[in-house]
Amino acid sequence: MGQKILVVEDNELNLRLFCDLLRAHGYAAEPVRDGREAVARARAFAPDLVVMDIQMPHVTGLELIEQMKADPELMATPIMAVTAYAAKGDEERIRDAGAEGYVSKPISVVKFVEAVGTLLKIAAARQAEAAAPVPTEAEEVAESEGPETREAAEPEGQAAPEEPQTGTPDEAPGGAPI
Repeated sequence: MGQKILVVEDNELNLRLFCDLLRAHGYAAEPVRDGREAVARARAFAPDLVVMDIQMPHVTGLELIEQMKADPELMATPIMAVTAYAAKGDEERIRDAGAEGYVSKPISVVKFVEAVGTLLKIAAARQAEAAAPVPTEAEEVAESEGPETREAAEPEGQAAPEEPQTGTPDEAPGGAPI
């Protein structure tokens, strides 16, 4: 199976639809029906993405997003909110809570799968960036200096000798007329 996606959704039909759709596209989907289990299941499953319903009993998706973004183990995991309540300002509140993506119900299958793919690419790029070796201070200084800066920084007497001048003052070096 491919990348792992935790799906937090209290509606059984939506949960099945999302998981089946994700599995059909090669993802490993893990269903969570009760939001109260979402954070613990996310820690155990270590998903590459969380698909989060917003309107759930007991705990809202907004509260879960905030909890996951405050958790050191989960804070880097992208979250895509899915909600039927797409009132003015909802998307802003959801993104302010920490969700990186937002899809309104009823979902468009194509848009849903595209949004999942986009968030997973962003997450993979973040992980690659975080895993890249951090240059040492000396490497950073060397990279920031251009060749002319390095030459100027060489100790006196260490620079390459200049080519001898040939020709007359009316000629360029090498004897070409000016």
